[in-house]
Amino acid sequence: MTLKFLGNVHPEKVSKVTKVVEQAVAGVSAFKVVVKDVGGFPNLKQPRVLWVGIGGDIQKLIDLQQRIDNDLMPLGFAKEKRSFTPHLTLARLREGVSAQDRQEFGAKIEAMAPKLFYEMVVGSINVMKSQLLSTGAIYSRLSELKLH
Repeated sequence: MTLKFLGNVHPEKVSKVTKVVEQAVAGVSAFKVVVKDVGGFPNLKQPRVLWVGIGGDIQKLIDLQQRIDNDLMPLGFAKEKRSFTPHLTLARLREGVSAQDRQEFGAKIEAMAPKLFYEMVVGSINVMKSQLLSTGAIYSRLSELKLH
C-alpha cells in the first residue's frame, strides 16, 4: 500500500525523507486492518487498476498518511490533492489495452464477485524505491520503520 508516492528523489534527499517518515511514525502503535472488497480504478467498467479495499482501523492509517504527507512538504514534496483511499493494488492494465478488453476484464472480476475478509496487523512502515523497467517495476526496501 502506498501512503505517499514521491516520484524521482535525488539520492541526497533519501536519508532526509527516511528521517521525516521515521519521525512521523514515532509513537504510532501497531494496528489491525481488514482486506475486503475488490474494485477497479476508475471503475470495473473500464479498469486501469485492480485493487482490494482496506477496512478496520483505517483512521489510524489515514492519520499516518496525512502526517507523512504534511511532514514531507518542507522537503519540497507537494501535498496530495486527492483524498487518500486505502487499498492494495493487485494489477495494472497497460496503456495499450483496448477499451473492450478492459470492459471484459472488469466484467470477469464482477462475475467472480470475490468476497474477501482477511485481517492483518500493520506492524511497520517501509520506505521503498521503485525502478520502472520495460518489463515492469522493481521494488526495493530502503528502510523498515517498526510501529510500537
